[in-house]
Parts: sequence; structure tokens; C-alpha cells
Amino acid sequence: MRVLQLTDDYGIDKLQLVEQDRPKPGHGEILIALKHASLNYRDLATISGFMGKLPAPFIPLSDAAGEVVEVGEGVTRFKAGDKVCPGFFPTWLSGPPTQAVLSRALGGSLNGVACEYICLPQTGASLVPKNLSLAEASTLPCAGLTAWRALVVEGDIKAGDTVLVQGTGGVSIFALQFAKAAGARVIATSSSDEKLEQARKLGADETINYKSTPKWGKEARRLTGGLGVDHVVEVGGAGTLEESLQATRVNGHIAMIGILSGLSSNLSMAAVFSNNLRIKGISVGSIAQFEEMSRAIEANDLHPVIDCHFPFEKTGDALAHMQAGKHLGKVVIDIA
Repeated sequence: MRVLQLTDDYGIDKLQLVEQDRPKPGHGEILIALKHASLNYRDLATISGFMGKLPAPFIPLSDAAGEVVEVGEGVTRFKAGDKVCPGFFPTWLSGPPTQAVLSRALGGSLNGVACEYICLPQTGASLVPKNLSLAEASTLPCAGLTAWRALVVEGDIKAGDTVLVQGTGGVSIFALQFAKAAGARVIATSSSDEKLEQARKLGADETINYKSTPKWGKEARRLTGGLGVDHVVEVGGAGTLEESLQATRVNGHIAMIGILSGLSSNLSMAAVFSNNLRIKGISVGSIAQFEEMSRAIEANDLHPVIDCHFPFEKTGDALAHMQAGKHLGKVVIDIA
């Protein structure tokens, strides 16, 4: 089978496409023929070495979808022919996160999905939503589930809430879609008027160009009659957190997800405690939460937004495309 891997060094240009033996499922395991994968900024950080040194050779990427082609002895959860997504944290089945489950992530501490076949415990995968193609389903394990947990699980979103999403990457577009399905109002930010127009077509009620309006937190508060938004999907990190604090209402919720603009910030503590803000770190979610999200996707017939497709052997080009920030939604790799 074909495998994309890093060996002695880091960087997009260091990725190697090699041949390896196809794995064989053991007791309680399933063998998945992966058809599509999708990219996250976390993949770019891992491949560039930003996430620290990993055992070599290392297979990157965390998000994929495929078909079960063989099951090991004792498997009852799946059968050959089932369409599935591997879990980002394949041992986080349900309940709150623990150090043990967060220490085992595909494309991180565990080899990832940049390969034609992968063996997993039967508990470490989920059926894809019935209304989605495998390419669409490949976008769910990290970006989709992160947005779902941020707003639904931790945010307890309800109809009438206002949600601010930053940018038009995968997590933010999923958050926009989930928020609208819940009956919420959405404010979207971007530095591109063209992308903001696309966000409006996807359901955004208000948009802010943060390049022309650098104090977008104040503008978001103005758009909510001075009250502030109920939820911020914070993907920027250090460079955007201060504006997120300004945008959020009393007792509002900030879901901390990304570090696109930096790792450390001079946090305005007065804004946090005086407004009784809830700031929650989000690291994807559990298998049970994925399956809850899948039911909602089916019920609302939601479809992930795919920016473009790249063939497996052009994964480096796909990563460069994402790094350039030209995409809206998800970048998909066609493995099969």
C-alpha cells in the first residue's frame, strides 16, 4: 500500500511516498481502506516540526473516511462494506477528556491516515452520516467535531444566541453551519470581502472585515446592540483573543480552539472576571460526540464545504495551498 511519511527531517518538502505492507486486523480490529483525507492546520504544524519531535518514520494527517474491508475476530460493531471515519482520539470513547485519551491522537502520538489502509480497534471508528459522500465525511473527525463540541457540547447553544466565528477555515465554517441549524445568529470575520460574501451565502447574518475594522470586537458589540455575542469560536489565539474578550457579553462563552496568530497573550483579566466569561479549551471530542454530531448532520442534511481536492501524491501542494490561506472550508486529499 502507498504511505506518505516523514523520516529524518520536518517540512512539506520532506514528505515521502513509499510502499509498505498492507496491515492485517487483529482481534477486535477493523481494516479500513481509506478513500479521502482532509487537512487541518494541526497537520501543517506537525509536518513542519512545530508540535515537537515525533518517532520516525511518521505517518501524518488525522482526518479521513473509507470503507471497512476486513474485520478481525470478535468484531461486532462493523462489517465489511461499512463506510466509516477513524476517530481523531481513537481511545476517547465517551465522557470528559483525560490525559490518557488526549495522549493518543492520530497524526500525532499515533501514526495518521496518510495511507491507503489503516487498522483500528472497532471502538475507534464511527459510521459516516448517511447523507454525506466519503469526501465530505473525511472533513468531520477534527474540524467538524471541534466546532460541534465548542458550540453544542460545551457552549449549550440555543435558538436566538449570537455566535462570532473567526475566518472561513474548516472549524469556522462548520461552526457557522451548526449555529444556523440551531437557530442562532452568526457574525463572521475575515480579511477578505470575497470570503465574507461567501460566508453570507452560507448563512452568516453579519460580517466584519478585520483588516478594515481592526477593532472588530467593538464592532461585534455594536451589531448586538451593545450587549456582545453569546459565543466566540476563537481560532486565532494570542493575536485575536483581546478582541474576542471585547466582543463577548456578560456570562458569555469563548471556545479556545486555534493558535493561528500566536501562543501567548497578555490576557485582560479584568474583562474575564468582571464579565464572568467562560473560556473553554477545546481539543476535538469523543467517539460518542462524533456520533451525536452525525445524527444532527443527517437530520438537518448539512454538507461540509470543500474548497478543493488534491491527489494523494500532491499532498505537499495541498498543504502549501492551505498554508497560503486561500481556501474557504476544507482541503481534501483523494487517496484512492
